[in-house]
Amino acid sequence: MANKDEASGPLLPLHTPAPAVRPSSLLFWILMNIISTVAIVFINKSIFASPAFNQAQFIFASFHFLLTYFLLSLLSSSHSLLVRIKQFERRSASIRSIFPLAASMSLSVIFLNTSLAFCSVPFYQTVRVLLTPVVAMINYTLFAKSIPRQAAYMLVPTCAGVAYMAYSDTKAAGRTGRSTSLFGAFFALTGVFVSSIYTVWIGSYHKKLEMTSTQLLHSQSLLGGAMLAVLGVLSGKIPDFAAFDAHLWQMVFWSGMCASLLNLSQFRVIGMAGPVAGTVVGHVKTICIVLIGWSVSGQAVSHGSIIGILVAITGIVAYTAAERHYGSTK
Repeated sequence: MANKDEASGPLLPLHTPAPAVRPSSLLFWILMNIISTVAIVFINKSIFASPAFNQAQFIFASFHFLLTYFLLSLLSSSHSLLVRIKQFERRSASIRSIFPLAASMSLSVIFLNTSLAFCSVPFYQTVRVLLTPVVAMINYTLFAKSIPRQAAYMLVPTCAGVAYMAYSDTKAAGRTGRSTSLFGAFFALTGVFVSSIYTVWIGSYHKKLEMTSTQLLHSQSLLGGAMLAVLGVLSGKIPDFAAFDAHLWQMVFWSGMCASLLNLSQFRVIGMAGPVAGTVVGHVKTICIVLIGWSVSGQAVSHGSIIGILVAITGIVAYTAAERHYGSTK
């Protein structure tokens, strides 16, 4: 969904770090974030493989958005029974003012979820690192916002690595009928572009509506979930619930649980340790998902895919380090 990291639902970029954080508590939430993110990718991949759910992306994304809204409503409730777990203050916004952001969030999740159904897990996860260079390009083109030159250089191997992996993975699909299809690659790249627009808009909506990212997500998730539910009904792409077996119901349940834990843990990690820590955790999640994806794929991994992923991940990690170092010296 979202960081937005994730096939599961919207990303949750949040507050600056709070002081005096217990290391054990931070470690717990980091592990929770990594486990829930990794789990939801493979759970959703399994769900999308079912004929009963493969074409019902609107309804599936709506389910996650509405679940996110419910979770954030609990975490912002002033009810006497919930006040002890309250994490932020709610802010309201008109449908007209929040609609563009909700629409872009919904589209990004739909495109990325669809790509997961037609891509290998390693490709699906690796292509998401392109979010950083695309956001940088949009910011520079539309708002004349630049990044340190040394950091910009690191985006070249990042893009080259993803491109080489895409070539290798789609070539393998042509030989074996598995891996990543051109259709899946198209949706993945389109999803990254739409997600980049959404990421850029978040910054402007912070100022426009005077809301934090959490407040924005709470405001838009209900609208996004409702829109996707309506589109699902109008398109006729509704899950065949009668065909669900016990295993599929369990997968849907755990997907929803992982989405909730992912959003909550992302909130806690960035809130306790800051956005840089969230970025580093994101790199760890990418590596974990890629390695697990290779191990469970049941097919030989091409050398091109390995080289492409290594170059892309090295590039984005180097970008993070360069942006942090040279950006702080400006």
